[in-house]
Amino acid sequence: MYLEDAPFGYRCHDFRSRTAFGRHVPGRSDLEVAEGDRPVTEPPTATSGSNGSSELRIALLNAARNRASNRRNFERELEADLVEYYCPDGERPETFAFDGCVITGSWSSVYWDRPWIDALKEWVGEAIDAGLPFLGVCYGHQLLADVLGGRVEAMDDSEIGYRPVEHDGRSRLLTGVDEEFTVFTTHADRVAKAPPGATVFAENDYGIHGFRKDRAFGVQFHPEYDMSTAERVTRGKDDLADERRRSILEGITAENYAAACEAKQLFDNYLEYVREVRTAASDARVETDAAAERGTGTGSAAGSSQRRR
Repeated sequence: MYLEDAPFGYRCHDFRSRTAFGRHVPGRSDLEVAEGDRPVTEPPTATSGSNGSSELRIALLNAARNRASNRRNFERELEADLVEYYCPDGERPETFAFDGCVITGSWSSVYWDRPWIDALKEWVGEAIDAGLPFLGVCYGHQLLADVLGGRVEAMDDSEIGYRPVEHDGRSRLLTGVDEEFTVFTTHADRVAKAPPGATVFAENDYGIHGFRKDRAFGVQFHPEYDMSTAERVTRGKDDLADERRRSILEGITAENYAAACEAKQLFDNYLEYVREVRTAASDARVETDAAAERGTGTGSAAGSSQRRR
């Protein structure tokens, strides 16, 4: 029996204090907690529409072949209002009014000549410039690297299965995760060169598994996978030799999945970062409004109304 099918909805969340499902409640703004995680005080460059809810509003850029299964995996792991856009159908946000953005894995390559990929890259670049905090997973990790000036290339030998990865202990994204940890991987492309100015914080013998540049985080592995997803994806790899496929399937065990659950902590860490970004933006707006009032020399309702137009 797979862990995700176990009684009482057990999903290997012993490593974390909550059980998360995506919900749909509007959230608010964003800005930056910079590389040293110090609040930035300039006014926000992008804001989310708010009804006062404390829940984060996250754009989910879903690029996977199996849309529903992929969405379910991220809904399970991210305690936020997820607004999904299915990128291969040409869907993408028409606004930057989100607290953050997650880009998923895909069967596609970032260097393919496809209209939807070009449009996605354009939107992501503009959203980064607008101040949105990003988390990219697998394809999303590679797309962020490409947009930010790194290099993505095909691998001579794909990486697939439960694999060890090491991180340097300095990235807040992997706070609470052992410096050598287990993850499920499946990719035939890799980030061969990190973007200029980026910090590489996780690697294994196949290459870069995690980088950060400003408000963008990328991980090559799949922390969102459950056991059934890992098995389905492995069985669908027609290019794998039978012996290798059999070996990988034999490695999809409750023990390995339990070990890989440790890396799911990164979802909480990312949301904590996004929440700090939103708080910094809110504080900056309050200070800007206060400065405007001081500049007019009046706190009158008329002056306040005029500033809000």
